[in-house]
Amino acid sequence: MNADFSATSRTVGIFSAFGVSVLTLAYVGALAAGLLSLKDKSEQVSDPWFSLLEILIMFIAPLFVALFAALHDWAPPTSKTLSRIALGFALLLAGVTSCVHFTILTLSRATVADADVSDLLFSFTWPSAAYALDILAWDVFFPLAALFAAPLFFGSPLRTTIRFTLMASGLLALAGLSGVVLNDMQWRNIGIIGYAGVFPVATALIGVIFLQTRPTNPAGAKKD
Repeated sequence: MNADFSATSRTVGIFSAFGVSVLTLAYVGALAAGLLSLKDKSEQVSDPWFSLLEILIMFIAPLFVALFAALHDWAPPTSKTLSRIALGFALLLAGVTSCVHFTILTLSRATVADADVSDLLFSFTWPSAAYALDILAWDVFFPLAALFAAPLFFGSPLRTTIRFTLMASGLLALAGLSGVVLNDMQWRNIGIIGYAGVFPVATALIGVIFLQTRPTNPAGAKKD
């Protein structure tokens, strides 16, 4: 294992891996509750569920970056290029989705003279700028991060399971782009299965890997 995987890296990795799993499951639960509360299925999820969903994503994004930073430290030297690329896409995902959801959370309720302009900017009804950026984050940057991270895991049955779970989540998320191609956002639900359904399983298993891995550099000092 890489000498960069210090006790700090292990602690951050464990916390972020299980944190992403728990908060993503909380997001799925809040989304389900919000959808069940709708009288008309054509309506969008309203408060308090809408605000809760936005806040959960704001917490998931930095944990996502922390997880991939820990993975980069954990990765063997021969796989550092892949882990570095995965971390880069994780940073892009977190940056874009944080900007989108913070903007929606703070500005979407502001009074805009032109309702059409407001919908074009802030709504999650296709097409809108917010929706397009969210798709860029979760159906482009997320799958690229997951697919570049997948080859880091090989050898044991647990690591092989993580590799295929990451691959499945990434490919499903990429398939969500079909919603844009077909101009039908129902197809994007395929991608949601990938990052909200399959990925939390992968991160929980990665947390187990971090728990099982003994830091090779407990003091956190890098060798010359």
